[in-house]
Amino acid sequence: MADETAFDPDKISYVASFDDVRARHPKPMTRATGKVLPRLDKHCKAMIERSTFCVISTFGPHGADVSPRGDPAGFVRILSDSHLLLPDRIGNNRFDTMGNLFSNPAVGMLFLIPGMAEILRVNGTAKVTDDEALLAPSLVQGRAPKVGLVITVREAYLHCAKAVNRAGLWDASKHINRAELASYGDMLADQVEGLTREESERQGAEMARRGMY
Repeated sequence: MADETAFDPDKISYVASFDDVRARHPKPMTRATGKVLPRLDKHCKAMIERSTFCVISTFGPHGADVSPRGDPAGFVRILSDSHLLLPDRIGNNRFDTMGNLFSNPAVGMLFLIPGMAEILRVNGTAKVTDDEALLAPSLVQGRAPKVGLVITVREAYLHCAKAVNRAGLWDASKHINRAELASYGDMLADQVEGLTREESERQGAEMARRGMY
């Protein structure tokens, strides 16, 4: 493990400009520069329909935020070539993503598919909806989401497999032994001031009682 006490962010060199970054690398190929679509095509739709996990990034008054979302394949519904619906499920009720959207509607998304190394990137804007008719098809286990995000697609494009392959994300032989790390409840008890392990367990049990949906 690195000696973090020796690190001083004010004493390292930083790149002065984006042009400098460009100058250090080969010119991008046309299949990288020309792949950005203004709407979803058949390949984008096919990936979204099979995606069980995505991350959504927003930016609000307190800075940037990235949040995970997951559900059975097809949980992000395709409304049109330029619109998606992301249902809101039971969570921690912080609402970081939605809070940011009311001050800045811009979003960026990554769609992942188990077993597939390529990723779909989607950029656009989002609004929070409580339209019952629109949300009803996202019902799971007899419960429809109270709200969801209607995402307007501005850009959609494929991202190559290098990151997932480097990570060995879908390679079970590279998965950690979960026992190497503390339990989620124990981590929170260490991080949250005044939270005992007993209270952490009680709150965890309440979250479990509320269920997944």
